[in-house]
Amino acid sequence: MLPFPVAFSSRTDSRTRHYRSTRDVLLTRARITNLGFLLLAGFAALSFLLNLWHYFTDLTTYEPQDGRGPYSAPRGIWETLQRDKSLEEIDHLVMVPGHAIWKGMSVEERLDEDQWVLEPYQRGGGRISAFFAHIVGGAELAREDEHSLLVFSGGQTRPSSTTTEAESYMRLASVSDILPSSYSSSALRATTENYALDSYQNLLFSIARFHEYTGRWPSKISIVGYEFKRRRFTELHRAALRWPADRFDYIGIDADGDTELARQGELQNGYLLYTQDTYGCHDTLLSKRRARNPSMRFHPYYSSAPALGPLLNWCPGRAEGGQTAVYPGPLPWDHGTAFGRDS
Repeated sequence: MLPFPVAFSSRTDSRTRHYRSTRDVLLTRARITNLGFLLLAGFAALSFLLNLWHYFTDLTTYEPQDGRGPYSAPRGIWETLQRDKSLEEIDHLVMVPGHAIWKGMSVEERLDEDQWVLEPYQRGGGRISAFFAHIVGGAELAREDEHSLLVFSGGQTRPSSTTTEAESYMRLASVSDILPSSYSSSALRATTENYALDSYQNLLFSIARFHEYTGRWPSKISIVGYEFKRRRFTELHRAALRWPADRFDYIGIDADGDTELARQGELQNGYLLYTQDTYGCHDTLLSKRRARNPSMRFHPYYSSAPALGPLLNWCPGRAEGGQTAVYPGPLPWDHGTAFGRDS
């Protein structure tokens, strides 16, 4: 402890001790040893580190009461979540990727192009009937398997819309009365993934959303989408995530009529681009993502699915072996025992 400087009266005949003013005390020089300085510095450093650890631990991790491991999210978020018990049996992800935004209110408007926010090339050719067929196909598949979760995936991709592709698909499925529910409870076995900006993100983000919704990883994935996009999902996106082929299924439904033009467009503007940029994070594919994000949305999956954080951030370049280098890190589905509940 530092000495507290004091002074006594200069009068030799006074027995009363007089203390200096606070100002004088603070301005008076004090001697301190090197050991004392080091001790004080050490205590200050230790206090700073403890406070820093306490701050970040309290802010970024939370240990749920169900024993499923810590999450990288503030406690205030996870304390608001209460999953239905029936979700503990869910292990099958059924995903429907979005392609447009439905703005109608009744099921009778499902095939009215004026009730859809469409790109010019999407008008005509029976495309919106294909969109609805994807929705119905995904719902039917989910209803057939009581252990499945239906996920509509697609972000707020149009500047003229205030909703997402996924939310609009979910709303259309709801007014059509085709959404699956749990047999053992009132829990709805359907949800939305509202941030994907392309097909690769449709798949990856839906896995993350499945985990966010159920607290588990899926053991099987089924996708209901365009038949002409089958190879993109099964050969490229699945392989980019290193997802096991025997746990992956694709149900293809194309629009009525001639699809040759659509197949050629898919080859040039989709499949071949991903063969050169596996994770869609460079040049043309990155520009597409930016153009489809006019509302500046960003996903929460670094927090709700932290095991996928490195994969979510993976964008290989020259240093990693080129733009087609497959993510080399560990993934929750690397081993069959990793499926299901977090360890």
